[in-house]
Amino acid sequence: MRRPGQLALCCAAAIAIGHIATVIAAPRAIMHVAMRRLSEQGRVINAFRFSPRVDAHARWVVRPSPDLAYASCVYDLSHGAIVVRAAPAADHGYVSVSVFAANTDMIAVFDTLAQPRGIGFALALPGQTVPAGLSVVRATTARGIILDRRLAPDAARFAAADAARRADRCAPI
Repeated sequence: MRRPGQLALCCAAAIAIGHIATVIAAPRAIMHVAMRRLSEQGRVINAFRFSPRVDAHARWVVRPSPDLAYASCVYDLSHGAIVVRAAPAADHGYVSVSVFAANTDMIAVFDTLAQPRGIGFALALPGQTVPAGLSVVRATTARGIILDRRLAPDAARFAAADAARRADRCAPI
C-alpha cells in the first residue's frame, strides 16, 4: 500500500476509535464518576441523599440551580427491583423525578403536574417481577441515578421542600 493510502487508513481508524470513545465510553465514564460521588463512593445505594441549599460554592453536579432542592438516589437493580416514591410538595410546588441509565440516557420522567398526590413507581430490569398495582419503569441498565428536583427559590420554600423530600423513598421491593 502506498503512503497516502496508509495515512487515509490510519485517519479512518482514528476517527472510528474517537467516535466509539465519544459515543459509548464517555457517557458511561461520566455516569460512573457521578454515581460514585452521589453514592458517597458506593456506600449509599438504593436510598435518597438530600443536598443542602445550593450556593455559589456548590458543584456536586455541573451548575446546579439555586432555585431547586435536590435529592438523588444511585440505584442498583442487580439484586431485584426497587420502589421509588416522591412525596408531593408541601406548598403544592413543582416536583420532578427523572431516571437516568448508566449511559446517561433518560429512561423516565415524572412530575407533580401529572401526579399531584406524589410520584410512585417500580424500577426494574426486564424480567424482574414487581408487585401488582405499581406502575413499572423498565431500566435499560442495572445501575443509574434517580434525581428529584423541587422548586425552592428562597429559604422558606427550601425548608418546606426539604421537609417534604425527606419522605422520598428509593428502596428494594
